[in-house]
Amino acid sequence: MRKPGLLAIMAAGLGVLMLSPAANAEEGGTGHYVTGSVATLIDVAPNQTGWVLQPLYLSYDGDFSSPIPIGGAISAGLDAKVDSLTLGGFYTFDQTVFGAHFSVGAYLPYVWMDVKGTIGDFSRTDSVEGLGDITIIPAMLAWKSGQWQIDAVLPIYIPTGDYQAGSLANPGFNYWTIDPTIAASYSNEKTGLNFATNAGVTFNTTNKTTDYRSGSILHAEFSVQQLLPVGPGIFGFGVNGFLYEQISGDSGSGATSGSFKGRSMGIGPVLDYIVPTETGAVVFEAKWLPELDTKNRLEGNYFWFKVAWQF
Repeated sequence: MRKPGLLAIMAAGLGVLMLSPAANAEEGGTGHYVTGSVATLIDVAPNQTGWVLQPLYLSYDGDFSSPIPIGGAISAGLDAKVDSLTLGGFYTFDQTVFGAHFSVGAYLPYVWMDVKGTIGDFSRTDSVEGLGDITIIPAMLAWKSGQWQIDAVLPIYIPTGDYQAGSLANPGFNYWTIDPTIAASYSNEKTGLNFATNAGVTFNTTNKTTDYRSGSILHAEFSVQQLLPVGPGIFGFGVNGFLYEQISGDSGSGATSGSFKGRSMGIGPVLDYIVPTETGAVVFEAKWLPELDTKNRLEGNYFWFKVAWQF
């Protein structure tokens, strides 16, 4: 069987990543949606029948210098280091739904966390590792037309990770999140130019242990990438930017800091390498996303390394 060329690789979506083990505002200055998790070439929803497997690594290091609600208490600032290794996968069916390619998927993260803070007059450091909150995607739709693709995705974050009230470091968030998201992408097979954008709104349930309900978040990302044939594969380079805006305040008896609305934005470089296979492609991606403007949340740097194997 002949290996797919540049056109086929660019046109075939590879998968959408949604996971939850890092820092974002809301309770503890964090939330389920992780900036940088979507809106690049490797994240476009699949549009051909078969499987996509995705091992993913994320490293985040950030801090917050003001009082912040966390674990049912108030910490006079936080310093957090989070690493996660996530295994995800999708299957795209032969049958279309509303004229769109239909996929389902799930992600399971394993998280390592070190968090420093000050509760009352005491400084402390909490360290933990374990399984984080599972993300399931019961519906992913991809409408492909020429060089354009429109996606609609429904990630649901399930509170399966361990959570202990009073702890600064928890692998899980102890509440559900639904994050309906739409996306658009463009791939030019002649020039190698790609760009993508997405927008979604997260809706959180209440953390019943602390009676804290984090407000809803509007998030948007974009990327522009250029592909060039290099060696046996295709090399890509570009930028990925994001905007994260809390559109409703935190609530509940545990929200002693008030609405605590958060905001963040940032932009950074992204590199890809695509290797064609007999049945699809393997894509490697690395990117760095520094946060440039934040409010009421941790501020730091995201480092991503992703792999997507389509077969």
